[in-house]
Amino acid sequence: MALRKLGKDPESPSGGSPTIYLDEEKDNYLVQGWKVEDIERLRQMDIPGHESVVEIPRRMVQFFLEVKKDDEDSDV
Repeated sequence: MALRKLGKDPESPSGGSPTIYLDEEKDNYLVQGWKVEDIERLRQMDIPGHESVVEIPRRMVQFFLEVKKDDEDSDV
């Protein structure tokens, strides 16, 4: 399985996280982020036992949009 690193949080103090990856074989994103442990926030979501929640800053949406742009450019 080849993962493609799309980007790290440019404002991360350590430069190590959060990070966004694309699994090109499965056509899925993998998100490394801060584990959400706030019970009040988790209660507002319907999370199955086999799933978990991580949090990333809003500014990282640029990495998802970049993949979409790359895909559109290759279709031309």
